[in-house]
Amino acid sequence: MREVWAGLAGVPVSFGDPVVVSPQSLLCPPGWAGVVVIGDAAIVTAPSARAAELMRGGLAGLPVEDWTSPEALRSRLPIEAVLGPATLAYCSRLSSPPPVGIVRGDVADLVASVSEDDAGEAGLDEITSAASVIRSGGRVVAAAGYRRWPGDVAHLSVLTAPSHRGRGLAKQVAAAATADALEAGLLPQWRARPEPSRRVARALGFTEMGAQLSVTLAT
Repeated sequence: MREVWAGLAGVPVSFGDPVVVSPQSLLCPPGWAGVVVIGDAAIVTAPSARAAELMRGGLAGLPVEDWTSPEALRSRLPIEAVLGPATLAYCSRLSSPPPVGIVRGDVADLVASVSEDDAGEAGLDEITSAASVIRSGGRVVAAAGYRRWPGDVAHLSVLTAPSHRGRGLAKQVAAAATADALEAGLLPQWRARPEPSRRVARALGFTEMGAQLSVTLAT
């Protein structure tokens, strides 16, 4: 897991290294500083030397577990905007067998039917796998799939139509997508900010092992 995230940093880095300058980092949006904590160590990228200097000063003496806390960082850094934190959870085995009867289907109409925030949070339009779907009245109301990342990681995406939430559909399609990833020899990864999404992941057998945060700084 650490190797995968380190590979996304854009420059050579290892967990526990100092803050590195990497304008091309994939840990965060362009122009942002990115923090990823896995276990008891972190990697941090900054878009410029000045931003890296600020990040080093702000993180100095702060426990690693607080590096993805917006509240802790705001007290130490000139933060203008925050994205996250999002928990990072992984699964080596489902807690129960995947449901039967889940089919494959297109997700374009489902993605188009939700808000931009919901669509962005789910990232379902970025999957590279087939989508596991549930239909109601002929339309897709829940879907899940994964995008294959470097290092044989399967990044899960799950989305349920607002009118059908609270019925356990997300868990069903996510279980099917996770089973597909495991069968393909991949490591399923679940990144989530909302607590309901985190609950679904835990119910499936995912273990939270870290977190990700992105910030912009007044430099």
